[in-house]
Amino acid sequence: MSKLLSRVLLALTLLVLPIGSIAAPAPVTVHITNFVFTPAELSVPAGTTVTWVNDDDIPHTVVSDDKTAFRSQVLDTGQRFSFTFKTAGSFGYFCSIHPHMTGRVTVT
Repeated sequence: MSKLLSRVLLALTLLVLPIGSIAAPAPVTVHITNFVFTPAELSVPAGTTVTWVNDDDIPHTVVSDDKTAFRSQVLDTGQRFSFTFKTAGSFGYFCSIHPHMTGRVTVT
């Protein structure tokens, strides 16, 4: 087979082969226990979904410091709230019912 034909066949093969999907970052869980977000500080790559789980026996919320990036409804025991961080930055958050509860997600 000529070199030219071999190169053409290789190029065509590469065009029709499925391109492997880029794996999404692994999801991360933050537990709300004893009036504390655990872990309180995270560093994650863009595209990561963070899920907060209320393990307390009283309600809590998860609200970004700017009150616009993300905001959960009131979470009763066992309820969850998830948010996917698509852009890099530092995102502080708090519980609007108990404002002394704070956390931060740093997205790279």
